[in-house]
Amino acid sequence: MKKTMHLIYTATTETTGGRDNGVARSTDGVLDIRLSDPASTRIGTNPEQLMAVAWSASFSSSVAQVAREAGVPLSANVRIHAEVDLSSDDDEFIIGVRLVVHLPGLEPEVAVTLVDEARRICPFSRATRGNIQVDVMIV
Repeated sequence: MKKTMHLIYTATTETTGGRDNGVARSTDGVLDIRLSDPASTRIGTNPEQLMAVAWSASFSSSVAQVAREAGVPLSANVRIHAEVDLSSDDDEFIIGVRLVVHLPGLEPEVAVTLVDEARRICPFSRATRGNIQVDVMIV
């Protein structure tokens, strides 16, 4: 049986220029940033930093949802440390991700169960599954 999709939200942005000297803005005006290359001294952020923030926020929300549904209380100190690598094999650029999940106060087996389920439901994890290297560590 096919599930019915319900649109929850659409983020709309416009970027002028690229990572070297661009600007990106959301149509609602909330996001307004300068872009820079990772090796640049220019003030601005880069796409990899934006991906790290977006993925860690989404993953944290997924962990919270899974814990809530399982009746597992979470500490207010849950943290997701995200690292997004931009690599090159001389032919093309490749993205890699590492997530370090801090779930203080949980038994290791409970933490593993929550993180495994969060990986299953997190929109960023689902969108990239099988496409890029993603390593998740629980501390």
